[in-house]
Amino acid sequence: MTKLILSTGNIVSGGPSIIRKPGAYRSNLELTNSLRSNFLAAQQDYAPEDDVESAADEEGLPNVNGTLNGASGLSPAETGPAASDKLAPEAFWTAREGDVIFVPRIDWSAAGLQEEATQYDITVKLFFLPNTSPAERSQYAKEALDLVLKELQVLEINLLVVSFPGMSFEGDCSWEADKQNAHQGNDEEEVATWPAIEDLQRHGLVKKLGIAEFGSEKLDRFLKRVQIRPSVNQINIKNCCDVPPPLIKLAKEEGIELLVHSDTTDILSKGTLRELLGPGLQGAGILADPGSETSKGLKGELTPQWVVKYTAVVRDRGVIENKGYFASAGLAE
Repeated sequence: MTKLILSTGNIVSGGPSIIRKPGAYRSNLELTNSLRSNFLAAQQDYAPEDDVESAADEEGLPNVNGTLNGASGLSPAETGPAASDKLAPEAFWTAREGDVIFVPRIDWSAAGLQEEATQYDITVKLFFLPNTSPAERSQYAKEALDLVLKELQVLEINLLVVSFPGMSFEGDCSWEADKQNAHQGNDEEEVATWPAIEDLQRHGLVKKLGIAEFGSEKLDRFLKRVQIRPSVNQINIKNCCDVPPPLIKLAKEEGIELLVHSDTTDILSKGTLRELLGPGLQGAGILADPGSETSKGLKGELTPQWVVKYTAVVRDRGVIENKGYFASAGLAE
């Protein structure tokens, strides 16, 4: 199986990948828009200058100077954003390492934070996606955290929050949302996954652990079955007015910090991922058109595996210096 690693780069830095829109973004929109923008920036940056200019003129896109960097293997007529449907996975703006393809390629020499790591509060949120095996989550967690540590050039993070599939707070009131939450997710899979998360803390990679979307009954059951208890519980109460009182009471008794967030658990669906990587007008041209026998690109069944969001805040100033996403998908060819 081929693994695809997608990345947004730093979405709060200057450059083509930045998103400047009013209001708060749902995490799925922020992720997909940032990925699409970073793909286009990479296509432009690694394309020959003449080809980028001609493509920009044709498509009404801004000109971006770039160099081929010796990695293409494609002729100038086959490169550039205007011809993204012709790009193969071995194209110049991606990188293959064994069975892993980085989309886009990452210049690790430019990674890292501007100040000493001790000056930051670094929060990472790992989304385990539906239709993936719980037995593989240990590997997924390590892969995701390794990428973040490498991107930020740090040895540990302050907080790792784990989001399991099928969890939410939905209802006409906080009491109803808490009651419905008690029957969501899968207790056995969540408890079976947690030892891999605990190991990350035991190995000194994570200072604190957290979970997301656990109501009072779910949290109570979870706490009784794990060794290292989460110290944070993130909840999204967009569909109800308040934090459920039973959850407030339990969190206070157990010493767990409750945080409100605006993320969504449907962060990267299979259809959205195929659209991002496909041959369409909004796609990156990595995947072949399944309806065409002559279409270039990777073919096979695409399964999103995980998404990780990282945020590095300068502690003294409360400023977000670095924020971005990685996502992983398996392609069974």
